[in-house]
Amino acid sequence: MSTSARMLQLLSLLQTHRYWPGTELATRLEVSPRTLRRDIDRLRDLGYDVDAVRGQAGGYQLRAGNALPPLLLEDEEAVAIAVGLRTSAAGAVQGMEGSALQALTKVIALMPPRLRHRMDALQSQTVPAPWRGPSIDAHALTTLAQACRDDEVVRFGYATRTGEESRRHVEPHQLVAIGSRWYLVAHDRDRHDWRTFRVDRIREPELGGTRFRPRDLPAEDALAFVRQSISAMPTRYTVRVRFGTDAETVAGVVGRWATVEPVDGGCRMTMDTDTLDWPMFVLANVDAPFTVEEPAELVGLVDRAARRFGAAVAS
Repeated sequence: MSTSARMLQLLSLLQTHRYWPGTELATRLEVSPRTLRRDIDRLRDLGYDVDAVRGQAGGYQLRAGNALPPLLLEDEEAVAIAVGLRTSAAGAVQGMEGSALQALTKVIALMPPRLRHRMDALQSQTVPAPWRGPSIDAHALTTLAQACRDDEVVRFGYATRTGEESRRHVEPHQLVAIGSRWYLVAHDRDRHDWRTFRVDRIREPELGGTRFRPRDLPAEDALAFVRQSISAMPTRYTVRVRFGTDAETVAGVVGRWATVEPVDGGCRMTMDTDTLDWPMFVLANVDAPFTVEEPAELVGLVDRAARRFGAAVAS
């Protein structure tokens, strides 16, 4: 257990305001009496009034009416939490914007001055991009996450990509976030097979109150399973682009969402996709010459973008 996690557990015990024998606290935290005394001193340094009784039967008790001190987190941990909350406040998950903003305000208020200064700089010098993906219901997301954590069966309504509605009864495995979409990997009890579900198409998930024994996922991990599922679906476009650079450079940008193979003088990227936004992003971020082999729609997009950019820099 990290020092921060242990301090939070110690604080949680003390905030019951009961008297804790030192031996009992040390046993619960799995530390020596000496380490416990150091942790108590750290709490006092943070502003908590902890009364101590010395001796063989000694112990500790938190004095009532304490003000909330700075966060019991490492500097980078606190900043990471604040950045995550600010991202949520930008509207990635429907219904979570207000709660994330309130939580962010509390987190920043609890930060020491040096960290508040860093967060003020981050907030004033960055602008969150508009959320372009489908919105996710916060209640549905947290319900599914709870079901995954507790190995609990869940039921929900689901709309397929063609709009067909159905009821699903599944054993949830894990949630996967990819770009602007969230996916649930689960074993469908009615279809007796593993499935990937778009979370934005899930309606009114309900916990069934029934636990299940987790099954072995037929893939390296949940992300790999989602990628396999997406690649198996019929897509609108097959994109092929030839780059005048090595395959490693292109693969470093596109990740696992395309196939990149070496060819004479460079490499070729092949990608199946329903929209051309992601291929355009890749083309803009690979610093190398390229030729779009197909589809014609992508050739047109690149041509229009080139003319706009050319006009912007023309003297």
